[in-house]
Amino acid sequence: MSQGMFAEHLGGKGEAIVLVHGLGGTTNTWAPLVPMLKRDFTVHAYDLAGAGRSAVADGISIAGHVADLARMVAQAGGRAHLVGHSMGTIICQHFAAQNPEAVLSLALAGPFPAPPEGARKALRDRAAKVRAEGMVGIADAIVAGGTSEDTRLNQPAAAAFVRESIMAQPAEGYARNCEALAAAEAADLARIACPTLLATGDSDRTAPPETARAMASAIAGATVTILPGCGHWPTVERPKQLAYAITLFHARRREALRQAG
Repeated sequence: MSQGMFAEHLGGKGEAIVLVHGLGGTTNTWAPLVPMLKRDFTVHAYDLAGAGRSAVADGISIAGHVADLARMVAQAGGRAHLVGHSMGTIICQHFAAQNPEAVLSLALAGPFPAPPEGARKALRDRAAKVRAEGMVGIADAIVAGGTSEDTRLNQPAAAAFVRESIMAQPAEGYARNCEALAAAEAADLARIACPTLLATGDSDRTAPPETARAMASAIAGATVTILPGCGHWPTVERPKQLAYAITLFHARRREALRQAG
């Protein structure tokens, strides 16, 4: 891993699975899913450069994040299942397209191929606001825009988790990751060769269901799951439903492998 990168090996049994969080996340983004994943996989997670407990590096970019993921997969044995959230799904898409032999499967939560043009400007503006005001300047707006109304009304602890995840970010690291995401280009989805699950919330404004369905049409054999009452943080808004979708996805994948011989 890059110097100053925080990584956790969370235990479990079986093949390696690597968890890649999104903008404003940390390894704790995955905490509600880890007990389920540990039943069948050896679980590895890390904080992206500039996020959480990882160092604020120079030159943060999607390409740099992909290189860090490559090192993480190498440390996990050279082949792994990948689970990504939000910006982490873009990192996973690029890695899977570039290294099809190293990726056993993809489960992408809140996936999108790259930000649309309007979102790129908004991300650059957000970076400037964070540098001027700190994380407190954007935290409430992220909660309001990133979670569903149902979550905010009926699961206030989940909304509070998202706010804390944002507030705890190093401001400069977050700003640099905003700029990295603003500059992101889409991966060649046709080069993704592994079984792929795309899961998103019906109230996700960053990665709406139509985006997931469009991505699925470009990835051979991909499946889509829509999570009801869920915004852009499904790991904490709808963890049971997301865990079930991932469990079912891997059960079907294992059955297909068994039938293939």
